[in-house]
Amino acid sequence: MSTAIITLNKGRRPHLIRLLEGLGRGVPPDAAIVVEIGGDDAPLPALPFPVERVPFPRDGLPLAAARNAGRRATTADTLIFLDVDCIPSAGLVAGLSRAAAEHDGLICCAIGYLPAGAVGDGWHEADLERLGHPHPVRAFPPPGVVAPAPQPGLFWSLAFAVRAATYDRLGGFDEDFSGYGAEDTDLAFRADAAGVPILFLGGPKAYHQHHPGFDPPLQHFRDIVANAGRFHARHGFWPMDGWLDGFARLGLIAADWRAGIVIHRDPTPDEMAAARLPGDRPF
Repeated sequence: MSTAIITLNKGRRPHLIRLLEGLGRGVPPDAAIVVEIGGDDAPLPALPFPVERVPFPRDGLPLAAARNAGRRATTADTLIFLDVDCIPSAGLVAGLSRAAAEHDGLICCAIGYLPAGAVGDGWHEADLERLGHPHPVRAFPPPGVVAPAPQPGLFWSLAFAVRAATYDRLGGFDEDFSGYGAEDTDLAFRADAAGVPILFLGGPKAYHQHHPGFDPPLQHFRDIVANAGRFHARHGFWPMDGWLDGFARLGLIAADWRAGIVIHRDPTPDEMAAARLPGDRPF
């Protein structure tokens, strides 16, 4: 069974280099597909596996469409999607590939979220393991164990494996979700409805490299509002409700948004600055 890594890059070359370095420190994939949303074509370092770079000249952050483009670029049996911010542990590719061979599902691994300044050139996995924070609402089973997620909404797309045939049967990510937000939750609920479980793999991790963030994510305000409406129309409930509540508290959308989102205005520069997370907060 062949395995391909699929990642998206838009202006995060240092993160991408560390992701690729991590892949080279363990059992390597058969190939890595890098979808270059930002048009980066600077040479990459020598690696013990082939890398194909897929130009994807689109505006914004078209996550669903770019991930589907990455899938189209490979004939591998198993797909492992890794966000460009993620450094894979040495055992991640082998662990996820083995789990996907044994279980037909969307298989997530644990993530260690790194604070600012935690990783640089010459990084060591032991340091990432020591500094990485687990996500507070996702509990993973013991090493080597694959267990059902408590509910589909806990699926995350930043690090997961799936059989290529299953991905195709589900139709991949729905490209009606434009930009950032809810495209992964939509995939999870469609998978669950089709009898494809959301699974958690214990053991191997990916380490999420810090980058500037906002709470709520005001930099994606318009995308989140639009995609929340699309999700609600399909599934009958609202995703990203904590973020939408945050938008309502700022007066960006009407307070009764659960009856239908009405946009009042866009966030101001001062509101963006106030929402920016400090470097010691990993999420």
